[in-house]
Amino acid sequence: MKRSLPKQPRSIRLIILISYSIASMMIVAILGFSFANMFSKRTRKMLTENTSNVSRQEVINIEAYLANMRGIANALYYDVIKSADLANSDLSERISLLYAANSDEIVSIALFKEDGSLVSSAPAVPLKPGVDPSEQAWFTTALAEVENVHFSQPHIQNLFISNTYSYNWVISLSMAVDLNENGTASRGVLLVDMNYQDLEQLLESTNQDMSSRYTYLLSDTGVMIYHPYQSQIQANHYQENTGDILKEQDGAHHEIFNGSRRIIYIDTVSYTGWKLVSVIPASALAIDARSTRCLIVMILSLTIMIMILINRALANRVSGPLIRLNDAIANMEGVRNIPASVYANGSREVQELGSTLHSYMNQINRLMDDMVEEEEEKRRSELDALQAQINPHFLYNTLDSIVWMIEGGRNQEAVYMITQLASFFRMSLNRGKAMISIGNEIKQAQSYLAIQKIRYKQSFQDYYEIEDGIENDMIVKLVIQPILENAIYHGIKEAEQDGEIRIHGWKEDHDIYIAISDNGYGMTPEEVRSILDEKKRPAVEKHGSGVGLINVDKRLRLRFGEGYGLKVESELDEGTTVTIHIPAIEATPENLERYENGKEGEPHEPPQAQ
Repeated sequence: MKRSLPKQPRSIRLIILISYSIASMMIVAILGFSFANMFSKRTRKMLTENTSNVSRQEVINIEAYLANMRGIANALYYDVIKSADLANSDLSERISLLYAANSDEIVSIALFKEDGSLVSSAPAVPLKPGVDPSEQAWFTTALAEVENVHFSQPHIQNLFISNTYSYNWVISLSMAVDLNENGTASRGVLLVDMNYQDLEQLLESTNQDMSSRYTYLLSDTGVMIYHPYQSQIQANHYQENTGDILKEQDGAHHEIFNGSRRIIYIDTVSYTGWKLVSVIPASALAIDARSTRCLIVMILSLTIMIMILINRALANRVSGPLIRLNDAIANMEGVRNIPASVYANGSREVQELGSTLHSYMNQINRLMDDMVEEEEEKRRSELDALQAQINPHFLYNTLDSIVWMIEGGRNQEAVYMITQLASFFRMSLNRGKAMISIGNEIKQAQSYLAIQKIRYKQSFQDYYEIEDGIENDMIVKLVIQPILENAIYHGIKEAEQDGEIRIHGWKEDHDIYIAISDNGYGMTPEEVRSILDEKKRPAVEKHGSGVGLINVDKRLRLRFGEGYGLKVESELDEGTTVTIHIPAIEATPENLERYENGKEGEPHEPPQAQ
């Protein structure tokens, strides 16, 4: 009697391969051969025919609009201008009457002589000083081609003085006309400015659903007259294939533009040569007809029923062991003591996966413990080293000044300086805390400047502009004073004029900015680029606190993240501005405690460039 060998568990790869191969072949065979070709052809034909009808109607509307404008221009010329004598006629009154009758469609009417001088206009307003109509494109084109009526591209018409200081977007119709003055014939130009909004509203009606189709109007020279994304095109954020479209004949065309397949339908507006272009993007090609949708639903329903039967057996076979393994792994998340083993049953791959995951989790926990400890120690050491750079140089100089005042009998000034010095160091100590409110940091800066103003015999003035509310947010202690020190020693001290130091603080979005500006000697661009770079900046003599700009920048970035810190701007002989950039965080006891010892808490994203 033969002994039966133990049955080896099937691999999960084999199970999934067989099951999904059957399902995939069924889906491809049924769906692919049944409706793929029919769906594509029917959809494109339907969209093209619909677009053709809409485009043709829009062209008719535009042509009617332009024909109406030409009719107004012809009426002006043949009924008013041609029969009038400029010397003794009521030309201006008759032009104004015609303008009033069509003011909803026309922005202005103007008649010019061949030298560009204004004959009459409606509304009756004078030309702007310095404007020469004879140099305008619509003027020169009209005189160059006297037999045609010319339409310009959309533009802002600012020929005339506006009492409201507002100027409209217009399309200018211009044509050469014959003038008569005391029996002398001459040439002139008639200008009719049409309201661009009328044409815009006419075209916007076809762009209600731009997900399936949108329409734009292009001049015969390739200039965009109207586009639903006009502002994006002007900002170069959106493009159209205008060069190739000008070469195409009217009708439907298929193209690939910027990697996307789409259908374009072109219709030319008579007389002007403008092209009305309708674009059907690739996303719209997925629109299906009702009969096709019914077929898809039937096929998918049948496929789903078959897939359910197959996947039911597959799920029981594959997912059970995986679910139990997943539960076992999930129970170990956040647990410091990993159990001796995890659930590992089912197929061979599941068993090996469970064993491997258990080993990896043990190793990851060990590595994470080591990394957390190492990073925390590194952060504490770096912050301690930066904070320890504060030296007593400033204290020595101040005490010398106080002694000198007392010996000179200037007791009140000595008392004032001692008071400011006490306030400065009280804020500096801050009960041993590294974080402080912005309000207290500003007070410390005021005390520091008060002392320095006495030492430097009032050679500079300080000004403050602090936005209400930010005083209650927090900042790293002793960051403004080093910047002030730098402004005095390396800026104002070297300048020949009276010094000014301005401190401006404000809140923008979720961040706070504090700008310290001086009108001192300033720096060259090379010095600005190197001032926050330890590798490029040469060693300089330490003054006062000795906490340089590099030190301050490091401390801010260690507390709040790499998106924050200092920004230095300077111009030689003009002065320097150093801007502190920090997140807006209220100085509550909880937040102050959270940011002690160099911990940022939750990371802050730096603001995006505008």
